[in-house]
Amino acid sequence: MNDSSDLGVLLQIEARALEAQALPALRFTIVNETHALTPYRQAAMFELEGERLVLTAASGLVSVANESPFAVWLSRFAQRFPRDGAIHRLDLADASPEDAAGWGEWLPEHLVLVPLRDRKGTLQGMVMYAAEAPWSDGACDLLGRLHATYGYCFAGMRQTAQDRWQWLRSLFRKRNRWLIAGALLASLFIPVRLSVLAPAEVIALNAVAVAAPQDGVVGTFAVTPNARVKAGDLLFSLDDSSLLNRLAVARKALEIAQADAHVAQQRAFDDVKSKADVAVALGRVREKEAELAAVETQAQRVEVRADKDGIAIFSDTNDWIGRPVMTGERVMQLAQPEDSGIQVWLAVADAINLELDAPVRLFLHTDPLSPRSGRLIEASYQATLSPESVASYKLRARFEEGTELPRIGLRGTARISGEWVLLGYYLFRRPLAHLREWSGL
Repeated sequence: MNDSSDLGVLLQIEARALEAQALPALRFTIVNETHALTPYRQAAMFELEGERLVLTAASGLVSVANESPFAVWLSRFAQRFPRDGAIHRLDLADASPEDAAGWGEWLPEHLVLVPLRDRKGTLQGMVMYAAEAPWSDGACDLLGRLHATYGYCFAGMRQTAQDRWQWLRSLFRKRNRWLIAGALLASLFIPVRLSVLAPAEVIALNAVAVAAPQDGVVGTFAVTPNARVKAGDLLFSLDDSSLLNRLAVARKALEIAQADAHVAQQRAFDDVKSKADVAVALGRVREKEAELAAVETQAQRVEVRADKDGIAIFSDTNDWIGRPVMTGERVMQLAQPEDSGIQVWLAVADAINLELDAPVRLFLHTDPLSPRSGRLIEASYQATLSPESVASYKLRARFEEGTELPRIGLRGTARISGEWVLLGYYLFRRPLAHLREWSGL
C-alpha cells in the first residue's frame, strides 16, 4: 500500500472515530476498522481502571464475555504489559514460559501494543494487535498516528461520562443529603387525587330486556347483533313444530268431542235415560275447546316483536339457535344509542372510597388516545364475580354532556378518581395494606 492510499485510509478511520457518538461505537471502530489501515488477525482493547487493564472490546465481537477462557487468560496476560506510554512489539519467541503456553494457543506469534493517551500524555488504555507476520516500522508509525486520534476521542468521551456521574455524586455529598432528604419528605405531603384503574365496557344504562315468552327452543332470528329495529319488528321466533302438532291433536280431539256430543243429543230424543250423557258430552266439548284455545295462544306467542325502537344487543345468533330457553329467560336487550354509559368491574383488592358523581375516564382499546369523560352514578355495595371470575364491585357511570358517545359493546380501561390524599398515603397505601394482612396488626 503506497503513502497516498495509506493517508486516505488513515483520514477515513480518523473521521469515523471523530463521528462516534458513544464509547461502544468508538471501541468497535478501534478494534475492527483499524484493519483497513494495517492487516491483523486479532485485536483487543484494554482500558485502565486504577492499576488494572480491563478487557472492554475484541475484534469480531459485539460484546466481550469476561467469563470465557480466552478473556480470562487475556486479562491476566494484559496485566504484564509495559505501561510507559510507548509502542511495543512482542514476539512469541521472547515470551516467558508463564505466557508462552496460552499465547501459542490463543494468539498469533507477533503482537504490537499501542497506547491510548489523552492530551496530557496520561495513559488511558492499550490496544493489542496480533498478526502472523512481524510488525514493520511503517505499520507501527501509522498505528501511532491513528491512536493519537483514538486517544483524544476516547479521553473526551470518557471524561464526559465521568462528568455526568460526578454531577450525580455531587448531589449526594454530605452538605446536600439533608436538603435532598428534606425535599423528599416534604414531597410526601403534596396533595394528590387517589385513583384506580379497572376494566370497563360501554353499555346501555336503561336497556329493555327481551325475554322468552314461554318454554321452547329458539328457532330463527330476524335481526343481527347491534342492528337497529323499530317497534313491531320481528326479533326472533321459537321453534313451533311441537306446537303445530299439539294444535292439530287439539283440533282433532275437539271434533271427536263434538261428534260424541251430537250422538248423545240424538240418542236423548228416544231414550230419556240418555239425557244425562248429554251434559257429560257437552262438558267434554268445552274442555277440548279450552285446550285448543290454550294451544292457539301459545302458537301466537312463538314470534317475539320489539316493543319500541332501539338497537338489538345480544351475542352471536349461532349461540342461540337450537338452544332451549325457559319462560322469562333474557335473550337480548333493546337499547337507545344516546343512552350509553360505562360499566366498570372494580376488583376488591383495588377498591377505594368512591362517592357518586366521581370523575371517570374511559380509555378504549380501539381509541386509547381519545379518552371519554363520565361521572359515577351507581356503585354496588356487595362484591360479585366479574366476567373474569374476580371478586369485584360493579360500577356504572354516565358520559358527560358533549362527549363523543362510543359504540355499545366496546371495551377498555377506566380510571376512577376518588378523594384527595397526601402523596405519601398514595404511594404506601398498598404496601401498608399488604403489611396489615401479613402481620394482622
